[in-house]
Amino acid sequence: MARTSLNGLNIEQRTMNMLSHSLKQTQEIAAKLAARLKPGDVLALVGNLGSGKTAFVKGLAIGLGCAKNKVLSPTFVLMRQYNGKLTLNHFDLYRLKNIRQLEQIGYEEYFYSDGITAVEWADKIEECLPREYLRVDFKILDENKRRLKFSSYPKDKFAKAIKTLCG
Repeated sequence: MARTSLNGLNIEQRTMNMLSHSLKQTQEIAAKLAARLKPGDVLALVGNLGSGKTAFVKGLAIGLGCAKNKVLSPTFVLMRQYNGKLTLNHFDLYRLKNIRQLEQIGYEEYFYSDGITAVEWADKIEECLPREYLRVDFKILDENKRRLKFSSYPKDKFAKAIKTLCG
């Protein structure tokens, strides 16, 4: 457990690291996590280009019963929605120029909806994230291997979901 500051608040976070050895394994990890997510959950995905964020969202879609072949990186439109057991709101903020762009599409409507929201490049909008979210940091270790670091804010919000990834 670590202590960090978010928007001036000291909060405790629960973290866990996992290794993924392939694109398929990244998707499987996300699909397993999706089964434990609840309506209104927000995932903040952070990592360099090609680190596995969109592959992770495809795995979430699989786990939520959405058609994975429909999942595209919404880079040019900022957000796409996929229907499954729960709606998956997929934001890709790579090309986001300013917060105003996000406000224009009514991001809060999605962040506080009954769906699951996954935000790629979430580090660009940390001040807009809700108080409760699961952050996933992606680090490229080699051509296929990635380290995924899961951090729950607050610490207990996603603790059970994170724990199920171990077993």
